[in-house]
Amino acid sequence: MIYLFYGTDVEKTRAKAFEWVAKARTKEPNLAYARLAREELSDAALEDAALSGGLFVARLLVLIDDPFPAARAANDEEESGETGTASVLEEHLDALAASDNAIVILAPKLPAAKAKKIAAKAKMEYKYDKPASREVERGFNSNLVNALSARSRDKLWLEINRALSAGDAPEMLHGLLHWKARDLMEKGGRAWEPQEARSLSLALIELLQNSRRGGLDLGLSLERFALSV
Repeated sequence: MIYLFYGTDVEKTRAKAFEWVAKARTKEPNLAYARLAREELSDAALEDAALSGGLFVARLLVLIDDPFPAARAANDEEESGETGTASVLEEHLDALAASDNAIVILAPKLPAAKAKKIAAKAKMEYKYDKPASREVERGFNSNLVNALSARSRDKLWLEINRALSAGDAPEMLHGLLHWKARDLMEKGGRAWEPQEARSLSLALIELLQNSRRGGLDLGLSLERFALSV
């Protein structure tokens, strides 16, 4: 089953998707949860997302986070082998839609043609657009992403701790930080050179993978990461 979150309001779309995931995990505690970043998408990963289950885990909840690269970053992503991730996902849409697992596709600023294609196969779609008539304030946890953008170690560490203390899931914070890292790759920033932003993105992927493999506390890993920025 596919649940699609998209729209021009990037922050609200991300916030609503992670809120949905949190509620689903509370409602069904036995769900096994995994987040797949764009760089982790492959035939094998998507087949596992569609088909995995077992004796002790009846269903999976998989968040596919921002699978479609921005058009302006296409040339950069060709070099890193990311151009195929979008087509790989589209090739598996039927299997994901037919799966008993809950597949959340989080794709802010999704082009209309792709949105229509995925929405046709989704069980539910959630669209969050910015009002056309006025500019809205930056939404969910802007202090966190602004601290990363400014490369402020102390402020980033403080915002991570504030968010964790407020009950935000570490996975949600990691997802937001990784989104910002990719945003810096695509748009640039005063505190980050393009290659540094790419290294930042890769470091966040490695951090999450190490946390999964080693059973490390993701919240603590994020705190340590903040002090290394």
